Amino acid sequence: MMLTIYNSLTRQKEVFKPIAPPKVTMYVCGMTVYDHCHLGHARMMTCFDVIVRYLKASGYDVQYVRNITDIDDKIIDRANQNNEAFDELTARFIQFLKEDEQALNLLEPDKIPRATQYIPQMVRFIEKLLTAKLAYVGANGDVFYDITQFKDYGKLSHKDIEGQESGARVQVVEAKRHPLDFVLWKKAKPDEPAWDSPWGPGRPGWHIECSVMCGECLGETIDIHGGGFDLQFPHHENEIAQSEGLTHKPLANYWMHVGFLQVNREKMSKSLGNFFTVSEVLAQYHPETVRYFLLSSHYRSQLNYSTESLAQAQQALERFYHALWGINVREVSETEPAFITWKTKFNEAMNDDFNTPQALSVLFELTHEINRLRTQNQNKEVILQASILKYFMQLLGLHQQSPEAFLKAGISEEERLKIEAVIAERSTARSEKNWEKADKLRAALNDLGVEVADTVDGTTTWRKAQTCLLP
Repeated sequence: MMLTIYNSLTRQKEVFKPIAPPKVTMYVCGMTVYDHCHLGHARMMTCFDVIVRYLKASGYDVQYVRNITDIDDKIIDRANQNNEAFDELTARFIQFLKEDEQALNLLEPDKIPRATQYIPQMVRFIEKLLTAKLAYVGANGDVFYDITQFKDYGKLSHKDIEGQESGARVQVVEAKRHPLDFVLWKKAKPDEPAWDSPWGPGRPGWHIECSVMCGECLGETIDIHGGGFDLQFPHHENEIAQSEGLTHKPLANYWMHVGFLQVNREKMSKSLGNFFTVSEVLAQYHPETVRYFLLSSHYRSQLNYSTESLAQAQQALERFYHALWGINVREVSETEPAFITWKTKFNEAMNDDFNTPQALSVLFELTHEINRLRTQNQNKEVILQASILKYFMQLLGLHQQSPEAFLKAGISEEERLKIEAVIAERSTARSEKNWEKADKLRAALNDLGVEVADTVDGTTTWRKAQTCLLP
């Protein structure tokens, strides 16, 4: 089965055909760094992270770019509230962003362009739009894009432009010719950060940033352009108008959009005040549990945040790690028949528009098979199947640590010492052949939610049970 991708532009799944295989170019609209990332942002980044991982595993040479917006109204307002320079504010939140990415095991993009690094290129781009009669200087000194000059405006979002025009008139800027015209260059207000331009000191509008950075980093036409569902209109629609109006070439052949993360069935967003930052969630849950939760629903569907959903993610991961516990896994050869069988199932899921829930179900099948083989003491087959499970977990960005470490995560030092003291007492009882006492101590450990296993060399290993009373 060939890889198919749902293209937001055509509203249908299409066979993926890169422009210049095996090279794949992908641009994803990233964060505006004036605050901590919330879990909705993390979902978008994690979904595209898995897409990049799978494309690379499929043999593609992926050039992945995800930008950072480090100048806009929100950044300026927050910096003024804090009485600090805007670049000090953005530097701090870029560092927080990096920490979140590392915790969630996100691959670093090949390029992470920042808006302030490309302002001269943005100025030149705007000059070309003016020359092409696609833009104009308004009476207030701002430069606007004239959407009436781009006949395909609205083709991505499939919105009723007349209806949008009616709604936009409520807040229409008098300097605009059309209510949906958008700012390319904003004339600086007193004491605002500003850069020189032919139209006076100012700064770029939001939409021009991505048209320029995408073109500069990847070229006029790229394979995949992505972001959150809320970016379809107006951001991505405006990117298309700017770029394609000038080049007369498609900006991207495939447009991908990640569905909303919801809280109580409402979109998680800072404007609604119903968001949880990544750092807040990671303070309560294992990073791998959070990553699993974010992949548990198809990227285009809405995903509802709840403690129950996180608990289910934790339990699912525990099932995987319990299956791997105590097994010395090895590298898997892609020519091994068992690997080929499981890879075919896994790829069928991922080739269907990166269907991660279905791919995870393949991992559950593998887990069941490992447990079945264990009961039959087929150790060689257990090692092979466990090695395959680890391979696919890592392809999805999971299995960031050993099963032993994961299954002991969340246990305090005090609790660990208590558990190991009981285990030591039990080992002494076993060495003295006091089986009754050893069995009672095992039962006491089970009551704490701890499972023990006695190895052939006489040592004992332990782990949290899947239904565990410990945190």
